[in-house]
Amino acid sequence: MHQTSHPPAEMDRSQPAIVVENLQRSFGTLQAVQGVSFSIGHGQVVGFVGANGAGKTTTMRILATLDYPNEGTVKIGGHNVVHYPDKVRRLLGWMPDSFGTYEHMTVLEYLDFYARALGYKGQERLKRIQEVMDFTDLTPLADRMSNKMSKGQTQRLCLGRSLLHDPQILIMDEPAAGLDPKARVELKQLIRILAEEGKTILISSHILSELGEMCDSLLFIDKGRIVHHGDAESMTRGSAATAETLVTVQVVGDPAKLVQWALTAPLIEVVEETKRGARLRVQSVEEGTLAGVLRRMITDGLQVTDFHREERKLEDAFIDMLGQIDKGTFKGDTP
Repeated sequence: MHQTSHPPAEMDRSQPAIVVENLQRSFGTLQAVQGVSFSIGHGQVVGFVGANGAGKTTTMRILATLDYPNEGTVKIGGHNVVHYPDKVRRLLGWMPDSFGTYEHMTVLEYLDFYARALGYKGQERLKRIQEVMDFTDLTPLADRMSNKMSKGQTQRLCLGRSLLHDPQILIMDEPAAGLDPKARVELKQLIRILAEEGKTILISSHILSELGEMCDSLLFIDKGRIVHHGDAESMTRGSAATAETLVTVQVVGDPAKLVQWALTAPLIEVVEETKRGARLRVQSVEEGTLAGVLRRMITDGLQVTDFHREERKLEDAFIDMLGQIDKGTFKGDTP
């Protein structure tokens, strides 16, 4: 998106874009957020994952200066959200999971209202509104009543509103919730463009597969605590907690030969025999170890035609992780 002559917000780039330290928030006896800490570098896209009630929205609202922590520190662009909320708001675009529209206000009037509130005037205001409408594909809907649009169109309007002041950091709470497949693809494309422009984005979603595609890393929160902070690959391919990898192997000839070989091989467990081979569990996630397993198979005379690592869906990995947490056996990759 094009820059305007509007004064840029002050950003301390010597610090991460977002820093959260020991964040705590309670509502009466309910501990919504319990000692959450993480940081996000400039230009990163980070997915925020957790079940309903895990503490995602509470954390995001505090980051967006809409709520106060009981304890802990949050800095956006180097500015404390409690002490300097006005500076934070100049840097931040907030896209909530739901927002209000006005019954007798068109899309253009809606964006014009917020552009005026942000201090844009005259031709600069009109230029900025047009840039945002072009980017979010709202120009054809300029005269549409803001409360008479589809869910996808409404989400694009919400995104447009959050982009009016050209924020460097975006916080998006469940932006894809309730969207049809086409609208989700369109939203994902817009987020990708914003990421390419170097904006820092924290985005929560229940559609974990899409987060894995969009995000540089994932933050998993459970019962108000961060339980994992890492890339999607470490979740789908195993982690230090599981230290194992599932592989599917196919061979020429009788698959029983592969099974017999695996039964005596170190670090390998047979999960099941298949029509043309077997699924094996290797007690490692290291690339070198997996390459060594394949090399030993070939050296020992097995005619391997296919050897590939199975990747779990993020949804499955998340459910497995929650199960391990409940059992007290999870040793997550938290920072």
